[in-house]
Amino acid sequence: MTDFSKIKAITFDVDGVMTDGGLLCFDDGNFLRIFDAKDSFGLRMAQMNGIKLAVITGGTSPSITQRFRKCGVELENIYLHSRDKILDFNDFCNKYGFAPEEVAYVGDDIPDVEVIRAAGLGVTPADGVAEAKEAADFVSPFPGGKGCIRDLVERVLKAQGKWEFKVDAYLKQY
Repeated sequence: MTDFSKIKAITFDVDGVMTDGGLLCFDDGNFLRIFDAKDSFGLRMAQMNGIKLAVITGGTSPSITQRFRKCGVELENIYLHSRDKILDFNDFCNKYGFAPEEVAYVGDDIPDVEVIRAAGLGVTPADGVAEAKEAADFVSPFPGGKGCIRDLVERVLKAQGKWEFKVDAYLKQY
């Protein structure tokens, strides 16, 4: 049985986790990503309840930073253009004094496997690649961009007795 109660931080990839992996490419080289509002709200719930958040992505678009700042991720915890994700994961853990066992990581593809294995709770969406599923402690029943992050946040907060929406805190922060 997976123990969600010990998690103090959630780290995650973007494309294939917070999105379904699809990218609309414009002539100028910029991409358009579609995010699920429930996943984004889940991140806000995590942040409001003391769960530290970090993005570790190979993506480089300024829109990634803008999106996740609005979800409560601190700027210094948004790792763009990550080519060796374990380095960024370790940097995040060291920055806050987290043992890897206290941190969840959600990834869907081969560049995520090392971090999935290193994290205390390695997670992949239902549509993660076979290697990610083999490495994961937990395979979400939800695919990337369709509730995977929300599912994880809800499980963590419920295990910790913190799944409660506080309107006053929400109004102050968002």
